[in-house]
Amino acid sequence: MSKKLVLVGLIFMLTVIVVNTAYCDEILEKLGRGICNVATSPYELIYQASRVNNSDGPFAASTFGILKGFSMVLVRAAVGLYEVATFPFPVPKNYEPILKDPEYFFEDQNW
Repeated sequence: MSKKLVLVGLIFMLTVIVVNTAYCDEILEKLGRGICNVATSPYELIYQASRVNNSDGPFAASTFGILKGFSMVLVRAAVGLYEVATFPFPVPKNYEPILKDPEYFFEDQNW
């Protein structure tokens, strides 16, 4: 039974991808963006603490920076998983990114 369910799911995914050939670049970009966000989400902890350290000092970085980093790890990972799970569908409209500033973790990073 489970093999049939997996087969039906794969056929459904392939059908959706083939039907959306006009959006092929956007589909693959959404999938790649989701995988990248999941893979790079742990770096948010270090980056956010570093940003807070540069702006407010080491005490703020060790408290608020760590909390902000941990929350951004969860946000980036959740958005990435959502984009991977929904990559064949144009949600949000026209496959636009959910996280826009930055869209990918390593964009505009000033370490």
